[in-house]
Amino acid sequence: MLVNRVKIALQYLMPKHAISRLVGKFAAAEAGWLTTKAISYFIKAYDINMAEAKLKNASDFKTFNDFFTRELAEGTRPILQDEHSICYPVDGAISQQGAIVQGQLIQAKGFNYSLETLLGGDKATAAPFQGGEFSCIYLAPKDYHRIHMPVAGTLREMIYVPGDLFSVNPLTANNVPNLFARNERVVTIFDTEHGPMAMVLVGATIVASIETVWAGTITPPAGKDVFRWQYPASGASAITLAKGDEMGRFKLGSTVVTTFAPNMVKFNETAGPETVTRLGEHYADLVQTTAKA
Repeated sequence: MLVNRVKIALQYLMPKHAISRLVGKFAAAEAGWLTTKAISYFIKAYDINMAEAKLKNASDFKTFNDFFTRELAEGTRPILQDEHSICYPVDGAISQQGAIVQGQLIQAKGFNYSLETLLGGDKATAAPFQGGEFSCIYLAPKDYHRIHMPVAGTLREMIYVPGDLFSVNPLTANNVPNLFARNERVVTIFDTEHGPMAMVLVGATIVASIETVWAGTITPPAGKDVFRWQYPASGASAITLAKGDEMGRFKLGSTVVTTFAPNMVKFNETAGPETVTRLGEHYADLVQTTAKA
């Protein structure tokens, strides 16, 4: 449709970073009645179920970011306790998931993208996931925007990859090549008892920032350089998160791409593109019982 082609063309033309930073300043501002009015409009426009939130009213939040990253009421998303399964890390909808074939992940019909590029351009980082499985989950504006661990793991590495800030909605995913491997993103690599896992937090238009629980807001200097942080595997300074623990959050939503080592997981066969996901529910079964040496 012509209107969709125009929407995509505008994304290529508009100053996405500048717009995103401007929106981010408002989202972080304590603007009193203006903030409350913006939140009230957003709740109505996107039909957000505030009954699930710990704080119920627009006036309860000092900033738009506080509202957008709102905490859920206790017990709203029970975490699957089955030790042989992993749980969904976010509320959202599956975009694509399946096997990583010859280093490629499926973005949409006719579009694939590179695992190596997605994870920051390093062959050694991508190697453990070659031939494994991936899953891409899109978070809509109405969704809960905190990200949790699908399985217990110890953080090995965090990588910031600069890039574009295209929208990541289904329309854009179906029309912009290499979307998730060209947008700004934060890559996190975890070691689990069942093998390595990568969780990639993908930025998008008006996503003001990405946070992790161990590093706060990820804001490397502007430029085209990839930044890497290494973490200890054991000891008092190791960062180990349990299944269901919060690991990060989006300030104005986006997409999470998760990759797993070969023979590590088997996804729920009833799930596929457009399947709605809810934090804590069954995501996949674990194939391995112990991590590879």
